[in-house]
Amino acid sequence: MDAVYTTAKADPTIDELDMELNFLDRSNIGNARLAGLEASLKMPKTSLDYNVALAIFFPFYVFAGIPSNLVMKRFRPSIWLPSIMVVWGTMCCLTGIVHNYTGLLAIRAALGLAEGGLFPGITFYITMWYKRNEVGLRVAIFFSAATAAGAFGGLLARAIMELDGKRGLRAWSWIFIIEGAVTLVVALSAFFGMHDYPKTATFLSLQERMEVVRRLEADHSFLDDMFHWQYVREAFCDWKIWVHMFITIGIFSSLYSFSLFLPTIISKMGYTDSKAQLMTAPPYVVACFFCVMAGWVADKHRQRGVYMIGFNLIAIIGFVIQLRTGQAKFKYLGTFFAAAGIYSNVPQTVAWNGNNIGGSTKRSVGLAMQVGFGNLGGILSGFTYLTKDAPMYHMGHGIVIGLLTMSTILCVVMRWYCVTENAKRDAADKIHGREGGWNMDHMRIENGKGLGDNSGSFRYTV
Repeated sequence: MDAVYTTAKADPTIDELDMELNFLDRSNIGNARLAGLEASLKMPKTSLDYNVALAIFFPFYVFAGIPSNLVMKRFRPSIWLPSIMVVWGTMCCLTGIVHNYTGLLAIRAALGLAEGGLFPGITFYITMWYKRNEVGLRVAIFFSAATAAGAFGGLLARAIMELDGKRGLRAWSWIFIIEGAVTLVVALSAFFGMHDYPKTATFLSLQERMEVVRRLEADHSFLDDMFHWQYVREAFCDWKIWVHMFITIGIFSSLYSFSLFLPTIISKMGYTDSKAQLMTAPPYVVACFFCVMAGWVADKHRQRGVYMIGFNLIAIIGFVIQLRTGQAKFKYLGTFFAAAGIYSNVPQTVAWNGNNIGGSTKRSVGLAMQVGFGNLGGILSGFTYLTKDAPMYHMGHGIVIGLLTMSTILCVVMRWYCVTENAKRDAADKIHGREGGWNMDHMRIENGKGLGDNSGSFRYTV
């Protein structure tokens, strides 16, 4: 039965386009920079104006995560998620008609507030449909849309640059307007194509809904899915979630540094702005492949930590190559390693944290905490690569290497803890004669104590 519901029946119909458009609308400012944004808004290239415009997005993005997940937990994802898509699509379109730097800052802040609920919301949404050993691949497929956005964004931006001057608008304006309009179209269709949770999924029969719910309850050790403020407090006090938050800020800081500045970094290798736009696509294509592959392998082996350590090391190699060589072809090669390592780990870090949080309310808050804190790295990334450091960007590459190293060390610590704690619980089960595992009745009694992932029946994903 499980195979049927894993591959087909339990497939929520929200489109991966949502994530692609989210990332596209967030990072298209990097393409717009090469299309004349700074000149039109009178932003001196030697100033930090562009960096501030990048950074102002993220405090508002972070602020939105936890409230958004709590709203979605209490109400309907099929209404809430498309609604915030409509708002951010509108903000993206409005970015294309700003006339001054102040207007750009205001719109970037509003865009961050609108987009902040999507990634933690969709991640939580996926955990409500799939078993823990199925989540990594689904989040990877979902996030692979972001890597596709990186590839597609550069190609689209290059094509849109041909509209420069049409209807009195510069090419950078058309980039925002066209990409925002596409978001609005997808958002409106999502109102009709998205389902809520398995218990209410109309595309499943009653028997199918019962089976999906059964397999999810068993996988989560029959932990409480009701909303209680106690579980919100527990999320904020759980040290494991905080460790995952610092793992994530190392990865997300590197992600944003890469995506926001890749067009600029490539152009400083000696290529024209138009060619640099096109050259951003291949690293993202490679990253897309590795992102999905990593999700599949990690789910298959029911391992997260060891793969995250490996992909962090691949990313570090990529940035070391860029740091140590002055030859354009080798620096460009380094971007492939960096993209493959970083993008593969984004879905794995949220899947690992989500796997190890017991109870849906605590999980919704814990994931929002993790994603929100990770996105604080976007503020740092806005100032990682400075114009005065071009073309080698020693400081920027060094900062990213340091952040990824921190993330790697914390992954080692977290994996060690999960392995050790699982062994302790296995030993306790052996003492109490439960070597064969817990039956459903005993799980329900144990979890009636409100212990969540501290329950003796719960096992951590390592």
